[in-house]
Amino acid sequence: MASLAEIARSYTKVEGTALAHLQRLIAAWGLLADFCFSDLLLFVPVAGGESEFVILGQMRPTTSQTLYREDQVGRVVDDVERPLVARAWRLGQIVDGENKLDPQRERSRIQCIPVRWKDALVGVMTRESVPSVGRRPGELERVYIEIFDRFARMIATGEFPFGAEDIETEDAPRVGDGVLLLDEFARVEYASPNAVSALHRIGIHSNLEGARLSELGLDESPVRVAFAIGLPITEEMERGPVTLILRAIPLIEHPKLSGAVVLLRDVSELRRRDRLLISKDATIREVHHRVKNNLQTISALLRLQGRRMESPEAITAIEESVRRIRSIALVHETLSRASGEEVEFNEIVRPLARMVEEGLLSPDHPVRITVDGDAGELRAEVATPLAVVLTELLQNAVQHAFPEDAVAPPADPQVRVTIEQQPGELVVRVHDNGVGPPPGFSVDDATSLGLTIVRALVTTELAGTISMHTDDGTLVDLRIPVLPRVVS
Repeated sequence: MASLAEIARSYTKVEGTALAHLQRLIAAWGLLADFCFSDLLLFVPVAGGESEFVILGQMRPTTSQTLYREDQVGRVVDDVERPLVARAWRLGQIVDGENKLDPQRERSRIQCIPVRWKDALVGVMTRESVPSVGRRPGELERVYIEIFDRFARMIATGEFPFGAEDIETEDAPRVGDGVLLLDEFARVEYASPNAVSALHRIGIHSNLEGARLSELGLDESPVRVAFAIGLPITEEMERGPVTLILRAIPLIEHPKLSGAVVLLRDVSELRRRDRLLISKDATIREVHHRVKNNLQTISALLRLQGRRMESPEAITAIEESVRRIRSIALVHETLSRASGEEVEFNEIVRPLARMVEEGLLSPDHPVRITVDGDAGELRAEVATPLAVVLTELLQNAVQHAFPEDAVAPPADPQVRVTIEQQPGELVVRVHDNGVGPPPGFSVDDATSLGLTIVRALVTTELAGTISMHTDDGTLVDLRIPVLPRVVS
């Protein structure tokens, strides 16, 4: 679906700061739809005339049913289909009326509000609902409609949306959470039932009407700041186990400030869950830290035992075991610093390469190990076996690809690790420029402990494939299926 900017660029002349004003309106008009219990549409004239309009935005209310089940954004309409919109655009005034939008629908009540930016008319916002016949609105509905009318006048004079305001977060309060209407002296004119309930939960049971927030025992600073600077202010306040988010939105009757709307939301349960997640995350990191420490202890004990060995085979076996354990410890060390159960694998690959260089290479046996590419974030259950596999392959390349009795040894012995993310899989290649595998060699039939471990981990733990063939040396190709990351 095309964005507002793309549609505006394709159909209209609106650009720059005027377009940014319309984007701010669409970002902020969720509360307007809830206050008026109606659908909101944003119309902008098509370039080259004033008889056609394109719909740049649409907002459905959460406090009432919508008139439109289908998406209206991107539709082009003319002044015959939308005469009230065309009239509001020509006059630059708020226009009320009724219109039958198509033969299948009943007549709709429509209010057309001119949208101004710096004294220039840039669009028309419509409020559209089914006419209420034979029913008197209740107090909440009456007050909410009055609040919407005040915002509508601000839109018509260019006072709303605000040129700069604090950014709404996902847990920002909505109209349904609770509303306080304040007068020009910051005294409560009206409190919605949900606002009364939210204040009851923090111990405020007194009559709200006519009181200032400070007289009720609440911090009044967000309201004072909103009144002083003429911009919305959002703050969070705690009272015992209860946490409230308070958002104060000034109401302006050009040119003076005439009051404010205060939205209240009880986020106590959300904050409790946040604290639990933080605690759980810290516990998981501590577990990884302890596992890493325990693995390092085992490595130290094995090295101590290796020093007492006299058999070269036993010493070699212990050294290889130490490297395998250290590769697993590297994963847990990285996870102990991460914020979740995923790890940046490149933070593991390079230390693995250094570990192999320090353990197996010497001035008499120089081999350069390089790492290219980026594996991105991998889950722990993928990163751990893959780290062991890479350790084995690097160790195998350094030990067997460059024998001292080679007929034509390379001038620059090197092992290159290449990592590439492809759709649905991770491709890891280990390529050396050594002597290559012996004739008839097959990784599936290899009996050495190192390649047996590699084959088992790749095919069972990682559900991947492994191939090895000659390519100016030896090229090992690993293909590991990686599920896309799920964002909650």
